[in-house]
Amino acid sequence: MTGSLRPLVIIPTYDERQNLPTIVRRVRQSAPEAHVLVADDNSPDGTGVLADGMAVADDHLHVLHRPAKQGLGAAYLDGFRWGIEHGFDVLIEFDADGSHPPERLPAVLERIEAGADLVIGSRWVAGGSVVNWPRSRQLLSQGGNLYTRLALGIPVRDATAGFRAFRAEALGRMRLEDVQSQGYCFQVDLTWRAVQAGLRIEEVPITFVEREHGTSKMSRAIVLEALWRVTQWGVRRRWARLRRTRPAGDQGRADREDQPGRSVSGRPG
Repeated sequence: MTGSLRPLVIIPTYDERQNLPTIVRRVRQSAPEAHVLVADDNSPDGTGVLADGMAVADDHLHVLHRPAKQGLGAAYLDGFRWGIEHGFDVLIEFDADGSHPPERLPAVLERIEAGADLVIGSRWVAGGSVVNWPRSRQLLSQGGNLYTRLALGIPVRDATAGFRAFRAEALGRMRLEDVQSQGYCFQVDLTWRAVQAGLRIEEVPITFVEREHGTSKMSRAIVLEALWRVTQWGVRRRWARLRRTRPAGDQGRADREDQPGRSVSGRPG
């Protein structure tokens, strides 16, 4: 399915012992050529130890032990670095809780093979859906994505999605060294950086299913962080565009401030 490309599915974990065996099995069945990296944040429930045992029996399964719970964004960034150092060409973000359907991995990888730099498993394009969500959460997600599209002027329908695949070389064009965002905001941050870098972004529909075991990592703080940062980025984007209308003497500085990937205090321009 993936030709000459080597895909790595990165699964961050914190207290996901109940979910890990099932999700790894489904990923390996759906994309046998893909390797899996479990990035465990020293889970108190022994998820990391379980992953080590599973890796003994599967040469396509690897474990990255992180010292403590440091957030989703940090886990993925460490996973990206590990994957690039080990020669993988496609780095895939994937939840451990079963909410992302592994059966859609072939469709995602197919679009990467066809030339996309970033492919997003989207809930909010035609054919996408969510299962077992209350109406309030659907409205929050759809409203947040609408606000993101309007604030940042991007065409992506599901900028907060956590199921996505990047070409490794494309990640190198996104200035990831200063990313500090987490949760939903981390996903918006990477989407925004991809748009600014001029990457080819595609979305494929998925059915998102709410977790059956364990506790969701979603919190009010994560939602508020996303709202605050997206607002900041949107204001800066509009300010930079206004500055371009100034006299020629001010043009160079305005252009420099709106270069793709440029950031201030860890936030993209």
